[in-house]
Amino acid sequence: MLSEPTTLLDRPRPSSPPPPLDWLTLADAFEVACMVRCTPPPAADVRRFDVDPYRGGVAEFNREDAAQRMRQLLGRLDVPVEHELTTGGLRRRFELHRLSVPVEHRPAYAAVLAAGWRQGRRELLGGPAPGASTARRIWRPRLAAAAWRAALLAGGRHVRRHCLGIRLADRDLAAVLVRGAALLEVPAALRPGSGCFLVSVPNGKHRARITESAELG
Repeated sequence: MLSEPTTLLDRPRPSSPPPPLDWLTLADAFEVACMVRCTPPPAADVRRFDVDPYRGGVAEFNREDAAQRMRQLLGRLDVPVEHELTTGGLRRRFELHRLSVPVEHRPAYAAVLAAGWRQGRRELLGGPAPGASTARRIWRPRLAAAAWRAALLAGGRHVRRHCLGIRLADRDLAAVLVRGAALLEVPAALRPGSGCFLVSVPNGKHRARITESAELG
């Protein structure tokens, strides 16, 4: 007995890719994604780091300005977030700013960050397309500045007399920073460190250009 042929209606249809983010939304989502990738996973989420680059909706910073910047960006993305401050230490006091997205909003948070990272990374690493639009020529350096702003706020600073460096555990983000520096007309070096990557720019005019580009307008 011959089996009945499978009709086209029975075949699963591939899901269509989501539409690209507009430039303003992309810049905000990309910056948040870079900030989160700068931070180590919260202690309770270490084992989930490889499968969840956005830490289950939780990010921890030891600088208030980093936490406030992420809150500002998430507000513009319509993602609510709770901010918890804890202090510790005996001789050396420290602050830990823990930002957590409510459970019901975490799927939307992860989706917009994933889209922002994917699209922003492609814009910076893919190189300028022939006949690129005016908007793309304007926004690619802005995305580069957003990545460096995130790294300067949330990354591990490595300051020496001859350079300003950022320690990162994320190889892709390190590559984005190097390419972003080139777009901002700044030479950047990448070298592996002890369990991390170090991206550095020379002191002087190059460091000044990076920091000025990353300042909030």
